[in-house]
Amino acid sequence: MQRIGISRTDYLFVFFSAAAPGIAAVLILYLVHAVPLPVLGGAIALIVLAAAALALAWARDAASLRRNAATIGSDSDEPRAFAQRTPIGAALSRQLEEGRRRTLSVQHALEERALDAERLIDALPEPMLVVSNRRRILHGNLAAEDLLGPALVGRSLAEVIRSPDVLEGTERALLIRQPLDVDFVLAGPVERQMRARTAPLLRGGAGGEAIVVVLQDLTAVRRAEQMRVDFVANVSHELRTPLASLIGFIETLKGPARDDVAARDRFLAIMEEQTQRMTRLVDDLLSLSRIEMEEHNPPAERIALADVIASTTGLLEPIARDRSVTLETEVAADLPPIIGEPDQVAQVLRNLVENAIKYGREGGSVRISAAIEGRTIALSVQDDGEGIARRHLHRLTERFYRVDAARSRQAGGTGLGLAIVKHIVNRHRGRLAIESKPGEGSKFTVYWPLSGRRAGSS
Repeated sequence: MQRIGISRTDYLFVFFSAAAPGIAAVLILYLVHAVPLPVLGGAIALIVLAAAALALAWARDAASLRRNAATIGSDSDEPRAFAQRTPIGAALSRQLEEGRRRTLSVQHALEERALDAERLIDALPEPMLVVSNRRRILHGNLAAEDLLGPALVGRSLAEVIRSPDVLEGTERALLIRQPLDVDFVLAGPVERQMRARTAPLLRGGAGGEAIVVVLQDLTAVRRAEQMRVDFVANVSHELRTPLASLIGFIETLKGPARDDVAARDRFLAIMEEQTQRMTRLVDDLLSLSRIEMEEHNPPAERIALADVIASTTGLLEPIARDRSVTLETEVAADLPPIIGEPDQVAQVLRNLVENAIKYGREGGSVRISAAIEGRTIALSVQDDGEGIARRHLHRLTERFYRVDAARSRQAGGTGLGLAIVKHIVNRHRGRLAIESKPGEGSKFTVYWPLSGRRAGSS
């Protein structure tokens, strides 16, 4: 049996409560000469012994009841001592144990409901935070951790989302006690257009009020809107000249050159060239649109860069032969895999090599190399052409930017090749570096993150 410490105060209280009335009654009987002196001493001794025994039983039961009452609401497996010395103590002990079990059952049910609610929140596809009125994060679901990083609980909202608009929005939502939407930009390797839906969570008790913040990624929507605007502006500009040429040639063929065979053949050749140029332009615009739509979602596939280099250079050999350009490859042995999408990585290499062939020196060479540099693989494409002036380098990846517009159109360029390269590299969390000097050729280097580690991760 478990040893229970008896309270001296309880013992003395019960002892004196039981002994005092009996002793007082015997003394009164002695004073009225109803009890002789020898009987008085024996009676007092019996009363003291009985009171001591009763006080000990009550004190033990009181200690057991006090200890069992302290365990109500706890999930402790510590053995409990039941009061059994007195009938009342035994009854109270049974009632306390029944109450403890009911309380424990309710507690377990509440904990299970809380876990179910937490699992439900974690399963939501949209990032969600619960923030206290002191701007401390109380809970963040799995989607929020994927977006903002792990270990969110306890951190300041200002530390996790560095946006004054979001902080002001949470203050405002608490003040007016109404839901509020706030648009902001989330910084990162690729900026995201986000919307924070804030709503006050009114709670009773000491916890006070809190804010529920649901984050919605609007990047794809905003990019689609911008792409529509850019498409109209850029395409209308780029297509105006070839369309005007086609209309003019068609009118000429229908009129003065109707029976002129030589003029007709020459015009049809030019029309075919202009049509092919418009086709390339539309294809590049569609490709760029698809890449921008998914730029914020990095790929996860492991690919061998050496295989991509071999297949891509093989496809471009005919183009190189047309300009008498030699393709030279230098790939490091045992090159580790990278994280990427094979088609997009091949498109980057194809665009860079095609540019090197078209704008490099006719009869020259294009050198393609790949080697490990730190925690990345550096893929370089270098030509021996005229080179590019320094003032143009920072603008080369802009849409439709051309150093020499006439030469670019003559070579069949759309002005979108390097823009496509930039967005693919951004999606892969890589980096593009351009080196060029007039008269010394140009070198384009893409730094791809190694498999298992993305550039910019810690």
